[in-house]
Amino acid sequence: MKLVSWNVNGIRAAMDKGFRQFVEDEMPEAICLQETKAHSEQVNLAWMEELGYTGVWNSAVKKGYSGTAIFSRVPSLGSSIGMGMTEHDSEGRIVTTEFEDFQLVTVYTPNSQRALARLEYRQQWDAAFLKWLKKIQKAKPVIFCGDLNCAHQEIDLANPKTNRRNAGFTDEERAGLDRIVDADFVDSFREFDDSAEKYSWWTYRMNCRSRNIGWRLDYFFVDAAAWSLVKNAAIRPEIMGSDHCPVELTLALD
Repeated sequence: MKLVSWNVNGIRAAMDKGFRQFVEDEMPEAICLQETKAHSEQVNLAWMEELGYTGVWNSAVKKGYSGTAIFSRVPSLGSSIGMGMTEHDSEGRIVTTEFEDFQLVTVYTPNSQRALARLEYRQQWDAAFLKWLKKIQKAKPVIFCGDLNCAHQEIDLANPKTNRRNAGFTDEERAGLDRIVDADFVDSFREFDDSAEKYSWWTYRMNCRSRNIGWRLDYFFVDAAAWSLVKNAAIRPEIMGSDHCPVELTLALD
């Protein structure tokens, strides 16, 4: 079972930049999207239905902003959106789909923004999200993926020293990921690849992608209770269509 996570930076824009070709070529069992920037009625995805995918959307109240979705061609046991917390659920940042062996969550974590204008809210979100994860994992193991808007370790971005207090690499944000690891969630990619220069996001400025000056912001974290299901994890920098590239997780299911 192949799972894909991709911040598409606008699903409508991605449709013109190879998203459909990627799905048709790869045919993952589930594809999790972040930053869809659309409501379902604004996008013609009949072709995905023809491929056997069923989609669950969580769109932000503010149009053209944020948003997540999960498309699956494996029958699920049900889906839900948000965390059930009014103060955190208006921006369409979480979708959960339950399968027989695990729950799959896609998340688009809030960006702390320029001058760290939203860092305090980001810390509130991180605490609420982890509390919610611990709650739902009591029912069934959790695999969550998405754009977490944080490079966890120095190896996860090209220029750690010059970005020490920039959004995405503050001590506070990195500590939030530490707490996720401490809660027995495994950073799947790093279990298979501990090498440097492996990134999933590049700014459009200064030809950073062609020069591979990037950040690893996109993850699959796996509940330790479900780690036995994991076969491989990978980053796909060769796939264009967004300022992020897809990341993937392959499971070995009976």
